[in-house]
Amino acid sequence: MFETLKEQPADKILALVQAYRDDPRDGKIDLGVGVYKDASGNTPIMRGVKQAEQQLWQAETTKAYTGLAGDPAFGDAMVAMVLDDAVPRANVAAAATPGGTGAVRQGFDLVRMANPEARVFVSDPTWPNHLSILKHMGMEMVPYRYFDDDSRGVDFDGMMEDLAQAGPGDIVLVHGCCHNPTGANLNMTEWRALVDLLLKTGATPMVDIAYQGFGDGLDEDAGATRLIASSVPETIIAASCSKNFGIYRERTGILMVVSQNASAQKLNQGTLAYLNRQNFSFPPDHGARLVTMVLSDDALRADWAKELEEMRTGMLALREQLAAELQRLSGSDRFGFIAQHRGMFSRLGATPQQVEKLREDHAIYLVGDSRLNIAGLNAESVPVLAKAMIDVGI
Repeated sequence: MFETLKEQPADKILALVQAYRDDPRDGKIDLGVGVYKDASGNTPIMRGVKQAEQQLWQAETTKAYTGLAGDPAFGDAMVAMVLDDAVPRANVAAAATPGGTGAVRQGFDLVRMANPEARVFVSDPTWPNHLSILKHMGMEMVPYRYFDDDSRGVDFDGMMEDLAQAGPGDIVLVHGCCHNPTGANLNMTEWRALVDLLLKTGATPMVDIAYQGFGDGLDEDAGATRLIASSVPETIIAASCSKNFGIYRERTGILMVVSQNASAQKLNQGTLAYLNRQNFSFPPDHGARLVTMVLSDDALRADWAKELEEMRTGMLALREQLAAELQRLSGSDRFGFIAQHRGMFSRLGATPQQVEKLREDHAIYLVGDSRLNIAGLNAESVPVLAKAMIDVGI
């Protein structure tokens, strides 16, 4: 039977990771993989998370299942972190998932269940796994203009023109903050205009928020998601805890469905539980329990928020340092966009040939579309990258 299977394309980022590992050169720099790293190149366990884990080790008395939607306390904590008081808690259905990717997949499953003919409008570019999952599920994708290759900012006029073609029953997938892979984001005035367009077209927004706290601050990064959820009839939200809690391997995420009609919450909640049952039954609990403990304990939360802010401002400092060094070397301000972008990533706008030369001549590893993970740098490697970028003609 299995002889009918076809070879699947290799994941480009995982292939890049392997190439980096196999490179024997000293001083090689990995700016491809999408995980946070500190100045030493490590992805640390956050202090508050570690303390919560130590407490859990002593206090936990069972490994029995929680519920199909996960521990309700996790749902409450995450809804509060993402949405605050933008909508009443009673209007939000929520279910824990295996990571943010699991939330995205379950969200698409929900859409297909509600409307098998739904089109999903996706930014060009977007996180590659969005496209891969939609293709695997056989759902129709419609790209909308997003990144301006000249300014390295958002092509907002093009975006709005394309999204005007969406209609009732369609999904508009947006990144809540810290756009991956570009780092270019809408401002609040533009988000309000998008909300007005969604109300006009009747399309349903789906927000993928994977980097809350990495851009302008924990609450600031949730501003667009809260605006959308409080303004349109229905909103789907897929949130990840991998980055802002540093628990990548624990696979901790959540899918939320917000309806302005509170009476819809029971049906939505039951549907999310049903979908979990069909796909994996009970979601992972360890990471979710750690997140719940951190968010529910004043001391743990304060320490976690402090460390998250240190990570955020550290990445901003690296952005500013890189932009300044490139300006010094080039005599041009054309790299100012790096300091304006937010989150872990920036798309440099380099050609595949230039990306290849960075790898071959300078042992600097970027994703082929020139996505740069700013968290892979430190104060010492910034000048090395800047010089290499100028050398290869970026």
